[in-house]
Amino acid sequence: MSEEKNLGSVEVGLTQAKVWVDKYRKAPAEDEEGKNKTSAYLIPLETLKLVLDQDIDAVRAYKGVNNAGEQVLLFVGTKLDKKTGIYRDVFKSGNEVENDDVVYDATRPCPPNGDPDSPL
Repeated sequence: MSEEKNLGSVEVGLTQAKVWVDKYRKAPAEDEEGKNKTSAYLIPLETLKLVLDQDIDAVRAYKGVNNAGEQVLLFVGTKLDKKTGIYRDVFKSGNEVENDDVVYDATRPCPPNGDPDSPL
């Protein structure tokens, strides 16, 4: 991850996450400079540990666009509803900053944070 940027907390309020996902879904396939959307993400271990440290059955990743205009993944724990067979999103309560339910971010888009020597 870029050392120049202070990413802050990996916790994102659900309200903010909804805005990011909506911005991503409404964005064209290419940005203003004709660049394609993000092809991969660098995911901090801290993000994965926090989302996995819940009573969950699986994890869902939503695509979004953060306040810096970067495409990100937002991670949400899910729990299987045995009656319906649907994995329901579950949220940790109490984001200190936004007083909102929590989803997890701090992913870095690739490019530019990719491995230039990777065959992928």
